[in-house]
Amino acid sequence: MAAKKKVTLYVPEDMLQETKEEALRQDRSISWIFQTAWRLSRDEMRRYPGVDDLWSPEIEEREAS
Repeated sequence: MAAKKKVTLYVPEDMLQETKEEALRQDRSISWIFQTAWRLSRDEMRRYPGVDDLWSPEIEEREAS
């Protein structure tokens, strides 16, 4: 089991409220909701381009040629 580490996440107020409501509905912690959401979505998130994929000097040079 991975070691637990406390972190601070900044989320919009409406997202936090929805997360609290879902945690209450499922009788789970907010942390559990966020961790489970990440586990379920991480493969999809990995398909999104990274910042370096959107712009790099090499791509700019190639497009200028």
